Amino acid sequence: MSSTVEVELSEGKGSIHGYCDDKFRSVLDAFITNFEDGEERGASVCFNVEGENVVNLWGGKMHPRQETDWQEDTMSVVHSVTKAAVSVCAHILIGEGKLDLHARVTDYWPEFGQQGKEDVTVSMMLNHSAGLAAIREPVKEGGFLDWDYMVQRLAEEAPFWKPGTRNGYHMSTFGWTVGELVRRASGVSLGDYFRTRVAEPLGLDFHIGLPESEHHRVSRMMGWTPKKGDPVSPFTTSLLQSKESLQYVALLNNGKFKTDAPESYLCQFGGGGGIANGKGIAGMFKPFANGGEGFVDRVGLERMQAVSVATNEDVTLALPSRFSLGFMLSMDNRHREAGALETIIMGKHAFGHAGAGGSVGFADTECRLGFGYTMNKMGAGILLNERGQSLVDETYRCLGYSTNEPGYWIR
Repeated sequence: MSSTVEVELSEGKGSIHGYCDDKFRSVLDAFITNFEDGEERGASVCFNVEGENVVNLWGGKMHPRQETDWQEDTMSVVHSVTKAAVSVCAHILIGEGKLDLHARVTDYWPEFGQQGKEDVTVSMMLNHSAGLAAIREPVKEGGFLDWDYMVQRLAEEAPFWKPGTRNGYHMSTFGWTVGELVRRASGVSLGDYFRTRVAEPLGLDFHIGLPESEHHRVSRMMGWTPKKGDPVSPFTTSLLQSKESLQYVALLNNGKFKTDAPESYLCQFGGGGGIANGKGIAGMFKPFANGGEGFVDRVGLERMQAVSVATNEDVTLALPSRFSLGFMLSMDNRHREAGALETIIMGKHAFGHAGAGGSVGFADTECRLGFGYTMNKMGAGILLNERGQSLVDETYRCLGYSTNEPGYWIR
């Protein structure tokens, strides 16, 4: 039984609204705690079980400069959760026979076959082993807003390692490496394909390229400020030590890209520019949590959740990582010094993606769960942080899961 939620937070923090099935009351409690005792400012969380939304909560405040509360239809930039949307598009095209996982990228994108990339396959693009984790030379100002420019730069770029031999997170470039394959295979732009094939049929508030008429619904993001004594990840250490490092250019060679600017909302930045809310993300994963009908067949769904690469040191992230073809899998690095900043724990059969600052979305085919969480106050870490992870953890506990000790939730 679902109950309407109306909760006033402490002074100045706004209120929480929505509905919550009584079975998941502890998820609501965790959501409230994130505002009252954590650093949450504005956020939304939604999830469906066996195709039915059982929790949909939103609350808090938009960015202080916007001077308004977070509404039911408020959205925010979800950063790398966008990669999951791009991957969904690719898997649909694979299922339709328009993309072949084992074909060379040059079969679709002939200009790509330069600088030792001639034998890169579609699967290498999806699982972050293609070696194009960044662009070495400076990206022109505004380059991230220019699709053709970025695609040309990546075609001309030499890989950072021999393609297929290692994996390293394609932090920003994934949106164009896989996104250009989607464009070439479908005949339309990445954003248009996602909108017409996925978002509109499912009624999703999830956009890769947001029309100007909807910009007023977007909450600007608030950055995370480190405090003295906070743990520092190896990724951050490498970034700070050298502007020549892969970590530096992967994150900061971005042509002065601004997350919260009208031109950024409009562009189709598949690596991290998607705009959504918890309900939109959970809705995208709903079909795949329940068999994939209308999007992929049984084999296709298995591909989405099967481990494709796993390593003790991701070349880019400098941490142990696990990916399927385009999706993050549960990654348990709690044993490491900065482990809480390098961890995302889901179910054994779950696949999805975290976004910078802590947003997350995933599908779990075992419990038929589609989950989405967004926020406007960035948290520490490359993957999840305690706010998003606490909501994921309570959801699994409410579904009867007993422990995440193996590195993923089990019953």
